[in-house]
Amino acid sequence: MVLPEPYRTFVAEIANGTDEGPPDEGGLLPLGEKPASWVRWEADCWMSPEPFDGTAVRGLAQPFPLEEEWQWEYDYYDHALHSDTLHQIYQCGSVLLGSDRPGEYWTLAVTGPQRGQVWWLRDGCAAPSTDSPSAQLGGGFHGWIGDWHVGQGWWRPE
Repeated sequence: MVLPEPYRTFVAEIANGTDEGPPDEGGLLPLGEKPASWVRWEADCWMSPEPFDGTAVRGLAQPFPLEEEWQWEYDYYDHALHSDTLHQIYQCGSVLLGSDRPGEYWTLAVTGPQRGQVWWLRDGCAAPSTDSPSAQLGGGFHGWIGDWHVGQGWWRPE
C-alpha cells in the first residue's frame, strides 16, 4: 500500500508524528500508532453486539468502507446489516492521525474511494472533514493539518 500525498511526504520528510497541536492525547500520531484511549474507550453509541477491540491489528490494505457521512445513532441500525461496516470504519483502510479526546479520532483514508480524505470518527458518527475552513483544499491532509495545528475547524468553536 502506498500512502496518499501529501501525508506520505509529510511523514517521510517533515515529521513522523509531533506533540504539537491541540489534541489532548499527544499531538499528531506517528504512522501506525494508536492514541492512548483507542484501546480502552467506551462508546456511548457503539451499537454492534460485538464489542470494539482496540487491540486488534488494523487492516490498512482493506478499503475504507464509507463514501459519505454516516450517523448510526440516528439511522435505523440493523445488527445483521450494519455491525460489519461499523467495525470496518474503525479498523480498515485508514491511518490514525490523532484524537481531540477519548472517543473522537481523526483518521486518513488510505484505500478505497475516500483515499486521501480525512475523517472524524466519534460516538455515533463518522464524517469527512470537507466542511473545514480549508475545504477548498478538498478535505485532505494538507488542509486538515493546517486547521488542526491552530485548533480551528468546524469541530471547534471559532
